[in-house]
Amino acid sequence: MPEKSLFKQLLEASTVGLNLVLSTFVGLAMGYGLDKYVMEKWLGIHTSPWLTIIFLLIGIAAGFRELFRIAMRKENESGKKDI
Repeated sequence: MPEKSLFKQLLEASTVGLNLVLSTFVGLAMGYGLDKYVMEKWLGIHTSPWLTIIFLLIGIAAGFRELFRIAMRKENESGKKDI
């Protein structure tokens, strides 16, 4: 199996940070949107900041889950090369 180029390795490494930041931001935005626009304006229920906090934590957990999946995939790839 040919070795990956340096540029491709850098691109794969940069996706780790982007996944973590983007999933956190998406969770925060979804929670804020649900708090501000859905619950408060449409339903008249004041839930702020609870949905924002809950979805922020879900976004952070999703980011770390993806980080773990990428790390396990890289570990499996490196283990197969050694054999």
